[in-house]
This record gives sequence, C-alpha cells and structure tokens, in this order.
Amino acid sequence: MNPESPAAAVVPPGWPRWLSAYAGLIALFHVWFNTLGSLPSLWFNSFHLGLLGSLVCWAAAVEAGKRHRLTPAVYLFLGILILLGGIYLPLAEEALRERGETMILPDRIAAATTVILALILCRRTSGWIIPVLVLLAVAYITFFGRYIDGVFHFRGLTLERVLYRFYFTGEGLFGTVGTISATFVFMFILFSAFLLKSGAGDFIIRLARLLTRRLPGGAGYVAIVSSGLTGMITGSAVANTVSTGSITIPMMKRAGFRPAFAAGIETAASTGGQLMPPVMGAGAFLMAQYTGLPYTQIIAAAFLPALLYFLSLAFFVCFEARKTGLTASDNGEPPDRLGPLCREGLHFFAPITVLIGLLVSGFSPTYAAGGGIAAVIAASWCTRKHRMGPAAVGGALALGTRNAAPIAMLLLCTGLVIGALNMTGTGVAFSQLVISWSGGYLIAALGWIAVASLILGMGLPVTAAYVMLAVVAVPALQELGVALLAAHLIIFWLSQDSNVTPPVCLAAFAAAGIAETRPMKAGFQAWKMAKALYIIPLLFAFTPLIDGDWGQRLWVAVFAALGLLTVSAAFAGHGLRPLKRWQCAVLLLIAPALFWPAPLLNLAALLAVPATLALFTRSHPIPKPQPGGAGTQS
Repeated sequence: MNPESPAAAVVPPGWPRWLSAYAGLIALFHVWFNTLGSLPSLWFNSFHLGLLGSLVCWAAAVEAGKRHRLTPAVYLFLGILILLGGIYLPLAEEALRERGETMILPDRIAAATTVILALILCRRTSGWIIPVLVLLAVAYITFFGRYIDGVFHFRGLTLERVLYRFYFTGEGLFGTVGTISATFVFMFILFSAFLLKSGAGDFIIRLARLLTRRLPGGAGYVAIVSSGLTGMITGSAVANTVSTGSITIPMMKRAGFRPAFAAGIETAASTGGQLMPPVMGAGAFLMAQYTGLPYTQIIAAAFLPALLYFLSLAFFVCFEARKTGLTASDNGEPPDRLGPLCREGLHFFAPITVLIGLLVSGFSPTYAAGGGIAAVIAASWCTRKHRMGPAAVGGALALGTRNAAPIAMLLLCTGLVIGALNMTGTGVAFSQLVISWSGGYLIAALGWIAVASLILGMGLPVTAAYVMLAVVAVPALQELGVALLAAHLIIFWLSQDSNVTPPVCLAAFAAAGIAETRPMKAGFQAWKMAKALYIIPLLFAFTPLIDGDWGQRLWVAVFAALGLLTVSAAFAGHGLRPLKRWQCAVLLLIAPALFWPAPLLNLAALLAVPATLALFTRSHPIPKPQPGGAGTQS
C-alpha cells in the first residue's frame, strides 16, 4: 500500500473502525512505555506479543470474513488465546519463582500454546522459514543432538525445559530480539508512518526532481535521492520500492530510460535507503544494542560508506544517460520553484532535527522516536495541506501498528532460533566451522558469510537476517581480526543483498511490475547496479574506512569513489564513449588498485584510469543527444 494514498489517511484499507481503534491503542501503549512509563522487559515483550498477535489474528478474521463464515470465528478465538498468552506470563511469573521454577499444568499449557500460536502467525505473515527452523531446533535440542558427533553434538534437554526457556526466560520469545522488536523497531516504524502521512514522501520526490531537473537523465537521480531518503525511514526496501517507485519509475521511462534499468535503479536505491544514517531503517539502533557502542559512533562510521553506495548508483545513471544520449528534460511537467517548495516543506526537517538532537543529547532511541513523532504532529500545522488532526493522528497510529505487526511476529520467533543457538552452543560451532572452511583466510570467510546471508535473505526481511547472522558470524570475523563495529556493518550490508540478487529479489520483482518489464531482467539490472553492496563490506574488512582516523577514512573514501566509478563504467559498458568488452575487462583489472589500502598503488591507479579512458575514447564518436521519451523497450 502506498502510504500517501487517501485511503490510508484515516484507517488502513479494509479495516473496520473498531480494529483501527484497537491498533491505535496498541501504538499508544508502546509509545507510553517506550518514553515515560516503565515495565520489566520480559513483561513488556510479553504484552507486545499478545497485543500484536491478537491484532494479526483479528485482521485475518476481518479478511477471511469476506469469503468464509467459519474461518473468522477461528481467528477470533486464536486472537483471544494469544492475547491471554501475553498476559499470563506477568501474572504467573512470581508464583513460578516461588516454586523454584517448576512449571505446573497451566504454565505448560500457556507456554506451549503461546509458542505454537506465535509460529502460526509468523508463518502467516512471513512464510515458513522461521517456523521450520524453530521446529528443527526443537527436534535437535530434544532428540537428534545426542546422536550427532563432533562440534554439533548436544546431550539434549527435555521438552518441558525447552518450553520454560522459550517462554519464561529471556532466551526465547521475550529475549533481546523481542526487546528490539518492542522498542526500536516498533517506534521507528511508527515514526516513519507519521512522517510519511504528513506528506514527507511527496516533498522528498518534488525536491529531488527540482534539484536534478537540469542534469541529463535527471529522473534517475530523482529516484536515487527520493528512494534513498524515504528508505532511510521506512526500513523496508519492498515497501519503499512500491511507494516511491510508483512515481519515479514512470518518470524515468518518460525521460527515456529502459524499463528494466528504471526498475533496477529504483530497487538498488530503495535497498540503499536502509544503509543511510541517521536511522538506517532502525539498523543503527540494532547495532547499538548488540555492540554496546554509542549511537553517534555508529552513524558517524556508517555515513561515508552509505555516501559511496549512492555515488555508485549516480555513476550508473550518468553512464546510462550518456549511453542512450539523454538530455535534461522536465518531462512536460511544470517544475517547482525552490523558494515556495522549501517554504512548503521546511517543516519536514523539524522531526529529523528533533530526532537527531535528542539522540546526540544522550536520550534513548525510543524516547527520541517519541519526540520525533510529537515533532511531526506539531510541524504538520505549519502547512494547510498536511495538518494532522485527531483523525489523521489516529490513522497514523493504526497504520504504524499494522506495519509493525508482521515484523514483530517474525522477530519474536527469530528469538526462538537464537535462543536455541545459545542453548546448544551451535552459534559458536558455526563460527568455528566458518573459520575452518575458510582456512583462516578472511576473504574466504566473507564469501561463506555472503552466501549464508543470501540464503537467509530469501526468506527473511533484512532485520531478521542481520540479527541471526550477527549471532553466528560476528564472532568468526572478530577471531579473524575484524573490529567489532566493522564486523557488524559487514553483516548488515550483506544482509541487504537478497533484495537485489536473483533468483529471489522481491524488491526488484515489485519494481518490475511497476515498470512493466520481466522480473528476472529487473533483478539482474538491480544486481549489476548494486555492486557497491558487495565491494564496500570488503573495505570494512581490509581498510581503515570504519576504525581509522578521519584522514585515513577520507583517503580510502576518495579512492573508493574513483574505484566505484571505474567499476560502474565497466559494468555499464560506457565511459565518455562506448566501451568494448576487452576495455571493460581492463578497467575491472585496474579498479582493485583503487580500493586496496596502499597509497602508492592508489596514486598509480589514479593516473592509469583517466589515461586508459582517454585512450579508449579515440575509437568511438560521442552519440548524438536525443530527447527524453525514447526508452520504452525493456
């Protein structure tokens, strides 16, 4: 659903008012206890599951009621059960401790029912991969582990003990991952809902269009800027692709870009939005939770790599525009004027400013998100067009909760997988296996981790894939000499690759539908243009881009930008002139010298690249410019 659509202004489409009101109350509950109120984290996570689980069930009942008569009653009953499961833990915890943590029959029923229902809802909202992993983990813990030799041998636990640790402790549903879901993820999904409902998405696209209208292929730059900024706060490449791509992809096609290219650049830019500080799709806060490092240190380290990623996309747009001979064009649309547009949209910067100011001042991320939401509401009254009254605020609360519910089910059940890894020590065993398979070579370990991230990403959103890989892969990277923050950034960047890598690249498939081109063709275009997603993590591992001083970081960043320019020209098959295949191969051979942390080698490559390009340009004439509108073939 496009968050800017009128249907979403009051309630999510298809929802009755009672369900929207319930979703709004859930949001208010989370806002209160994430800012001013206080609850033990285990209790808060339990309420989080019960409330959002019941919302998923009752939303399913409403949807099923349009087709069946009996199914809604089943979902209504399941919603009541999971709500009771979320309430039971706070009520029974003290008595359980007094019994020496010995479960009685109601405890067993509550634990088993809640875990099973959470897995059912996870399967409904996010597919089979996490439920299957949990079932395999339980089978391994209770039975198969004792029959496996080597590092994966595990003597086993009883099913009752597994249920106890999954439900009553911080090793399962309500552990660290549950806390991340109930705090950072929920609050920033809610913040993004408010920001987009206030009209920020439309303003970003109009501003990007204004700033790039005089550039050849300006529509491609509009996609990069608008999708990057919007993706930063939405936290979902697919959702960002659908919402901004519905505007930018037709704009690029009208400007003369091929449909497959338009779909690819939109996908790559939407994916990169989650790499851009200060929000990073909540990634910065997840890293802060896992590493214990200050938030400001994380976003400072993440800024230059994100800038390099978007520069690489801009290079692709530049070369594609030259390749097809595009000129600057307003596409027949009257351009905005900078002054009136800035006056109309200046208030959109207030929430981001408040958010960053609170974070830098030392407030918790959840409190800062709450302050940002308040700033969105207050700033909306600076314009007549997007003022947020009670109905609009209620709609944003309901929409944010609806968007958070499936992610919550997924993350809570991911906590079960991570709990199983911690119970059995399998995470440590996997790290040892990575080191063994790589032969102690860091580059080989990165290859294995990249494959694992791609496989996980086929069935999981980025947040869940990052959380799981962080548990099992970061220790291996640290043992091979990678710094803590650099290791987490490597995992976080590689977790994005499933959005742009065939055969399963959902964001690219969504863009292909809008561009009216073949899905796999769009997927390969996105994969080609997102090469920085694989190159920059290598810089994290082998250069001081993350943990060096600022002089070292800037040196690496400048030469990395030139390296990405060279790689982009090679993959685009075009520099100042069209390039032959052997010429592209020569550029790809020179590029590593720009990335490797050796100043003399960098300077030699710096001289070699322009000399090589100048030599190549003699064999091809410059293509004659053509007006926008020629690129209608896929």
